[in-house]
Amino acid sequence: MRAHIQYFNTVVRHKWFVFLACFTMRVPLWRAIVHDLSKFTRREWFPYVHQFFNSDGTPRKVRDASGAYDPNAQSLDFKRAWLSHQRNPHHWQAHISIGDGGNLTALPMPETYAREMVADWIGAGKAYSGKSNPRGWYEQNKDKMILHPDIRTMVEKLLSRLRDNAP
Repeated sequence: MRAHIQYFNTVVRHKWFVFLACFTMRVPLWRAIVHDLSKFTRREWFPYVHQFFNSDGTPRKVRDASGAYDPNAQSLDFKRAWLSHQRNPHHWQAHISIGDGGNLTALPMPETYAREMVADWIGAGKAYSGKSNPRGWYEQNKDKMILHPDIRTMVEKLLSRLRDNAP
């Protein structure tokens, strides 16, 4: 039960920081409210709890120094949960066409979702490490992302504006 409580607290904390970042990123209020609601579904909840917390509620060490982890190196249950979660439209993976033979094509992503994706990076940093460095996280992880060129340009402009407006 402690693991479930810890996971609930983690998700709510993440959603709060994303909610706040959505205002900065000019994401519509409704998107800020429904952000990551899939994490509360049965198909995601239990695998995520087991992935990130021990039964006593202590966190498992699954993230690298950048805060990332490889979902494909995890259990089958977690892979299925992650597949469900990455279908949320603010994830770049939701905008990939998989052709016959496995070729991948990045599709354009609506601007609202691109802005929410950056807000997600901001909120994740604050929720999981206590500090936010979306530009640094992006620089460490951008080569793993398959983004449409227009979306990559938009994301980089959004991240530059954040840096330029930092206190």
